[in-house]
Amino acid sequence: MTSTATHIGNFQFDNCLMNAAGVRCMSIKELEAIRHSKAGAFVTKTATLEERAGNPHPRMASTPLGTINSMGLPNKGFPYYLDYLLSLQKENADQSNILSVVGMSQLETHVILQTIQNSDYQGLVELNLSCPNVPGKPQIAYDFETTEKLLKDIFTYYKKPLGVKLPPYFDIVHFDQMADILNQFPLTFINSVNSIGNGLVIDDETVVIKPKNGFGGIGGDYIKPTALANVHAFYQRLKPSIQIIGTGGVKSGRDAFEHILCGASMVQIGSAFGYEDVPIFERVQKELQDIMTEKGYQTIEDFRGKLHYID
Repeated sequence: MTSTATHIGNFQFDNCLMNAAGVRCMSIKELEAIRHSKAGAFVTKTATLEERAGNPHPRMASTPLGTINSMGLPNKGFPYYLDYLLSLQKENADQSNILSVVGMSQLETHVILQTIQNSDYQGLVELNLSCPNVPGKPQIAYDFETTEKLLKDIFTYYKKPLGVKLPPYFDIVHFDQMADILNQFPLTFINSVNSIGNGLVIDDETVVIKPKNGFGGIGGDYIKPTALANVHAFYQRLKPSIQIIGTGGVKSGRDAFEHILCGASMVQIGSAFGYEDVPIFERVQKELQDIMTEKGYQTIEDFRGKLHYID
């Protein structure tokens, strides 16, 4: 039997597939649906210190090859998700899911992470450094100096497992520079990539979403080559203790296989999960297992990171 089991740090998962933050994960009801599906885990909607309504509608639209969105971090506030995960933890100490967070300022980020550090929560936390859809707020991870200082400050007090969600990078030098920064810290994982920021989709003569005059994050088929490049670039550069969650353009077992081949230990599904809902995890898992069986792989470690090059 082939197995899609994996681990991130000391956390074990029966299936390497899960949702991407931002899609069908706002409410406890939605998170419970993922929890009771074939997904290996769930990640919460990226939570800010206080509840946010997000950007005005329409703020998301389907496109021929994916989606465009400018959601603006709508969420129910950080305490809502922390309390839910703490309740799951009490029911099952081995419950392994990911709490995604970000502050609207560096001060808020520190307040959130200090609260988690002082809480009983023992699970994984993902710090989202890459939301491109909040007007007036730049993506932190494109400012390398700010990213380094923020992480340095965080790790003076934060001692629990922490990962960061990154935007896509497009230059080899930027892979080198960001990897050099990340390798300084005891990160458990990175999540690569978030949507490609500030695309523009036009229908006839009009933009298709309202915020930012139509500019929004691009997801779906469009971004898979960029996502694979980022996953593999960081796999080549990061110290082995920092694992990679691959995100971007996943809608089939073949897509998941390619992310793992590039070095991902887990794979998140975003746009396609929005279309297909929780049945997608069982379908993609079966397709991935069929590929593994055909190639003679029993576990994902048999091929993870073993991308072939042309001599």
